[in-house]
Amino acid sequence: MKIGVIGLGSIAEKAYLPVITAKEELELFFVTRNQEKLEALASKYRVANKSTNLDDLIDFGVEAAFVHTSTPAHVSIIEKLLDNGIHVYVDKPISYSLEESKRMVKLVKENNLKLMVGFNRRFVPMYQQLKKDFKAETILLEKNRLNNPQNFKIAIYDDFIHIVDTIRFLAEGQLEDLVVDAILDGKLLKQIVIKLKGEQLTAIGIMNRASGINQEIVQVIGKQRKVVIRNLVERTDYQGGEERVSRSGDWNPTLYNRGFVNIIDEFIRIVQEDVAIEELLDDALLTHQLCEKIIQKIEQEISE
Repeated sequence: MKIGVIGLGSIAEKAYLPVITAKEELELFFVTRNQEKLEALASKYRVANKSTNLDDLIDFGVEAAFVHTSTPAHVSIIEKLLDNGIHVYVDKPISYSLEESKRMVKLVKENNLKLMVGFNRRFVPMYQQLKKDFKAETILLEKNRLNNPQNFKIAIYDDFIHIVDTIRFLAEGQLEDLVVDAILDGKLLKQIVIKLKGEQLTAIGIMNRASGINQEIVQVIGKQRKVVIRNLVERTDYQGGEERVSRSGDWNPTLYNRGFVNIIDEFIRIVQEDVAIEELLDDALLTHQLCEKIIQKIEQEISE
């Protein structure tokens, strides 16, 4: 199977190339405008097919492509790939524009192709098991940054989107009554707290972008049980007055624990087996729509 990788920046280098290049059944084609990086990574992973031009990848005849470029470049690349009958995996978000994201989803459906958005938290083994274990009544998801205040729109779509999507993944069902409390320095997001309500459920998402530590903690409560998962790999169960701690296996690779192995495998399976993805696409779009609502509420607060 011929697969393209477009954009060889830090996300691709850290999270995707180690997994994709280990699959001997794939014939890879690398594309990046950075000639030096292209040569270095092609040499490191022994990938003979490479170019600084996207047209060369298309001419090579790839069946699918992983897009890891900067977000502003996503739409033009996705559009060109879809126009040439190529299935697409793209880092979240699809676009900083909700209308552009909707247009890409519509184009995918019209062309009967596949588009998968890189919501890797849905494929984190501990989160998947947590979702299976019990129906949540309370979800508290906290994802903090060491010291990285950022333009609020970029921060919501690039980073806080993980909190939004993971809450939606764990909650199931419709979430309503969005409440947003954001602390800004000008347009830089320092802290944000959101609250959502579902049927017999309250969900809260928190991010502080200057907390002194990079940290992710999920707490789920329901039916006389509480589970806390720290940094994707450590789980503490509380039930009947007792506490039990478990950790991901010592031999489990970091990229497996973070969901990248499973999400890459799933995309390849979807393409190879022609799996229907309409529901998956619509669900990804709902996460983008909720992020847009959060941004609108912040903008409304700024303008008042």
